[in-house]
Amino acid sequence: MSQESLPSDGGPEHPDALPEYAERVLEVTELIPPGRVMTYGDVAEWLGEGGPRQVGRVMALYGGAVPWWRVVRADGVLLPGHELRALGHYRAEGTPLKEASRAAEGHVPRLDMRRARWDGGGHTEGHT
Repeated sequence: MSQESLPSDGGPEHPDALPEYAERVLEVTELIPPGRVMTYGDVAEWLGEGGPRQVGRVMALYGGAVPWWRVVRADGVLLPGHELRALGHYRAEGTPLKEASRAAEGHVPRLDMRRARWDGGGHTEGHT
């Protein structure tokens, strides 16, 4: 697992230039169809490089320009602090959700990972 292409804690030297790994993560994110999701680990596996933490770091630093709500935790829990924004996107796109029980007052639904997860099918790696 190479970390050479990941940004340092201080961020990239040139604010407009994305590290190559970040560009690749964002490209995969843009391929995920509306109403479907991939986990951080799925993205790393699809790229054949990095891991869930590296993908999460890229999404935290650069994900605002892509459909960030389509890259998710494997347990289907919505991104803390962004639940309501993400939920709006999921409902608009028809992403399968598991509604919170009435007993879980104030809790937002989770993603139905069995139905929402996308495996990259129908796309050939390397094709842009």
